[in-house]
Amino acid sequence: MIKDLAAREDGPVRVSGWVEKVRDQRYVQFVVLRDESGAVQLVNGGVLREPDPENPRSDILVPRTQTISELTHGTFVTVEGELQHNERVKLGGVEIQIDTIEVVTRALPDNPIAADSGIDVRLDWRFLDLRRPEQNLVFRVQTTFLHALRNVWVERGFIEIQTPKLMASASESRAELFEVEYFEGQAFLAQSPQFFKQMAQAAGFGGIFEVGPAFRADPSFTSRHATEFTSIDTEISWIDSHEDVMELHEELIVAGLSAVKEQHGEEIQKLFGVDLEVPTRPFPRIPLAEAKEIVKAEGYEVPRADADMDPEGERRIAAHAKKKYGSDFVFLTDYDASIRPFYHMRDAENPQLTKSYDLIYRGTEISTGAQREHRIEVLEAQAVEKGMDPAELSFYLDFFRYGVPPHGGFGMGLNRVLMLMLQQSSIREVTYLFRGPNRLLP
Repeated sequence: MIKDLAAREDGPVRVSGWVEKVRDQRYVQFVVLRDESGAVQLVNGGVLREPDPENPRSDILVPRTQTISELTHGTFVTVEGELQHNERVKLGGVEIQIDTIEVVTRALPDNPIAADSGIDVRLDWRFLDLRRPEQNLVFRVQTTFLHALRNVWVERGFIEIQTPKLMASASESRAELFEVEYFEGQAFLAQSPQFFKQMAQAAGFGGIFEVGPAFRADPSFTSRHATEFTSIDTEISWIDSHEDVMELHEELIVAGLSAVKEQHGEEIQKLFGVDLEVPTRPFPRIPLAEAKEIVKAEGYEVPRADADMDPEGERRIAAHAKKKYGSDFVFLTDYDASIRPFYHMRDAENPQLTKSYDLIYRGTEISTGAQREHRIEVLEAQAVEKGMDPAELSFYLDFFRYGVPPHGGFGMGLNRVLMLMLQQSSIREVTYLFRGPNRLLP
């Protein structure tokens, strides 16, 4: 791998990769070669463009020179040559003097994307767009982040589950569900593993987690929405309140960002210009009603007809938290029952409020968490209050007829976390293959 060259001694070496740049000068040729680990400069000092009977290596030098002159951007080659350390070489302090070069697969000369191509064009040719070092880094960051989260879960004895994505009924509402034909009937693509996470609590699994796809039939074209996304979910038993869920959430976030900063911090700074900050615990906690008063006092009144916070309000309360607490994260807590699902537990002292929260990161909501209602009679009443038919929820409600411990959890959008972590303008930039209302390809 190219990243390993700097640690090697001078001498014979063999590398493969994609041609990124060719400088074809009169007496010397330079090629920048890139693989998934980095880039290196190749040098052909034996440029010979016409056969020379007096040069005994003419039959080697002429074909090699011609091959290099005809290289197109993206062509995949294998090169053998002499590795030389040279501190004057800006690209890693090493270069390779070419002995042989083999064209493995040749790229068409007209590259369909350029440095200034828009996001839609780049997504049309995503496999080429992903060759950029920035994109390579995004998914190495994603790998490190998820690995750190898994370490926390596993060390705490959590069980990883994989829940089905085909469902017989709606988990929350039919409004954002994709319906699919299923033999002689119909099924729905899961918008959340919520019911199945709670089933694990009834089954006695205790702490569980899942990282998997979720689907929302939401015709939104914003920078933070997708119709298919990766959801990070966890659920735990034996909690006293949603505060226990928030504490676990903090632990996971800090572990994930710490690992990313340690392993990729310098490269993130170099490629994205972002100095990644690891938050301190605890994150600020602000009840939603108080948050609305704070942003109102600062000149912004949330214009929504319901009791929820709007995106601008989230940005403003995040700015407040950053200024007052120095934190990029803030929990908004105690949401009104009218805007929360039927399975969120209500506050005993004020039943109009739920024991729930949203986690805001850099002004954008990335997660919703709550203590769940585990008492069957209360759960049924809250479902009816929301206009839902308990008969359609029978398989779910049955979980609670045979003893379920107090429990809670959260779901968090992985792509939003990455977008905000790397300060990108859209989740399209940090999603391997984006799916939206008008995109099903590639």
